[in-house]
This record gives sequence, C-alpha cells and structure tokens, in this order.
Amino acid sequence: QLQLVESGGGLVQPGGSLRLSCSASGSTLNVYVIGWFRQAPGKEREGVSCISLNDGRTNYADSVKGRFTISRDNAKNTVYLQMNNLEPEDTAVYYCATPGPFRPCVLYPSVMNYWGKGTLVTVSS
Repeated sequence: QLQLVESGGGLVQPGGSLRLSCSASGSTLNVYVIGWFRQAPGKEREGVSCISLNDGRTNYADSVKGRFTISRDNAKNTVYLQMNNLEPEDTAVYYCATPGPFRPCVLYPSVMNYWGKGTLVTVSS
C-alpha cells in the first residue's frame, strides 16, 4: 500500500517562495507518477503538476508554468514542488497523489487513487 506524506507548507508573502515535499513509501516507486494538487477554500481540487518517477517527465497546469518546478529524488523517495513568485491565488491546501502504478502523468484529481493528507500554503501580506 503506497503512502504519501506532504510537508513544507506555511505562510509566505506575495512574491515569496516555498518548497513542498512529498515522501512516498510502501511500494516499488519507480513505476509511479506523483502529482501535486491543491484545493482553495470554496473551490474544487485542481491539478498543479506531476512527474514520472521512472523517467522524470513532467506536466504543469498553465496557471503555474514558469513559477513552479516539480522534481524528484528517487534515492529519498521524495518529490518536491518548488514554488516561486507566489500569489495570493496560490493559497490552498496542497496534496500529493498518485493514480497507481503504470499510469500516465495527468492532472485530473478524479483518477488519483492514493492521497496524502495535505499541507496548507497561505500567501498573504
């Protein structure tokens, strides 16, 4: 059973940066893709970015392209989301998730089968 644990959230001023971490355990990880999703108050959960743990291919939502960078450290079983130039609209609970083994890197929350519990990111002055 794959387990995902997020960390790194917090309060940051507009224009600032944060790095989120998603630690994975419990399975053979290089057959998975890991995605970051977020849910703002009163809004639906949306995809942010995903990465293949096998070949490192990535995918980004248009709203974060050029500001967020996803990366992996397979030796540490960890996926990172570096978030730069943060905006108040980025305020949300951020989750990492996976659809399961041998699945494509997509940003649809409905196809994810394993979720972490989330970490809160607040962008405010």
